[in-house]
Amino acid sequence: MPFRQTLKTFVTPGPRMADEAACIASVLLAVVLAHAAGARMVGWAAFSAFVLIKGDVAETILRGTLRMIGTVLGGALALLVVPYAAPILPLAMLAAGIIGAIGLYGMLTAKRAYAWFLFGLTFCMVLYDRIAHPWLDTKGFVHTRVIEVAAGTIACVAVSITLRLILRRDWRPPSPPPGELHWNPNAARHAAQTGITLALLPLLNAIYPVPALTGAAVTVMAVMVVPVAGLGGGGLIPVSRRLGQRAIGTLAGGTMALAVLLIAQGNVPVLIAGTVLGIAIGRHIENGAASIAYVGLQFTLAILVILVPDSYAHADIGPGLDRLIGIFVGMALLEPVLLVWHWLLPARGAVAPAASGSGEE
Repeated sequence: MPFRQTLKTFVTPGPRMADEAACIASVLLAVVLAHAAGARMVGWAAFSAFVLIKGDVAETILRGTLRMIGTVLGGALALLVVPYAAPILPLAMLAAGIIGAIGLYGMLTAKRAYAWFLFGLTFCMVLYDRIAHPWLDTKGFVHTRVIEVAAGTIACVAVSITLRLILRRDWRPPSPPPGELHWNPNAARHAAQTGITLALLPLLNAIYPVPALTGAAVTVMAVMVVPVAGLGGGGLIPVSRRLGQRAIGTLAGGTMALAVLLIAQGNVPVLIAGTVLGIAIGRHIENGAASIAYVGLQFTLAILVILVPDSYAHADIGPGLDRLIGIFVGMALLEPVLLVWHWLLPARGAVAPAASGSGEE
């Protein structure tokens, strides 16, 4: 689409603009709720609201419910396992690899895929945070993680219902329901690659501490979410595409966010205005051509990571940069694992085109 036409669609009223406005309202409300509830990582609440909001109210409620269920179950398992596994490197590697692989396999094959994904992701986030911060109160971290997801879920459901009442209709059609698979060897192979990469993260951190270790874990799991139909020839090509788009979106969003930080100089209204503009741009890209939709999602992620601090009174560039570094560490670790697996155990079959955009992290 020509650049002029893209700009025109950005300011043209319609379902696309309504969706972008809903995303902005949802994120801002989630930030307010997270601060009011005393959440430690407000950006996670903001991003939860962003990825959950859909044009169909029922779909938004379902996704929010599944995200909550997965978060609670993953956090509950972490409370039982992490205090014992985190201090012992082999156990930490084993726990991260197994639970992460189970979560990813469920995401690819299960009917309630989103709950499976958040189950594995939440467990790994709690584990890696405990590894990076041995003094961490695991129970307190699980509690704040549930608060953050709850804030994002409540915000997006409230905005979705309100906009539905105003417009008297859903502003976008619902997404196709996910299919449910039984045993799938391609998905199992893909999940095993995910598990190996997640297991290597604690080892890498033991050799050289990784900034924002949880960001690396989120990256690994998120980019491995590709359609099972595209895994017949292995995940190297479709995942590499997503890695490339994640890098482009993260760099572009990070550049804009850093520029806003320099202009704002701690001014909260400027930070919020920059966040609003960044969300609108990212969602607009995501709602455009399917081939670059994932770039838009990652653009927004970078904006939220940097411009939504845990405390506006102490907004600092450091945590945001650490989280961006963690994203690139996850990317840098995953690609060699895929290459080595592809070289040692090449898959047979053609590679179907991978969907570039998804509603996941």
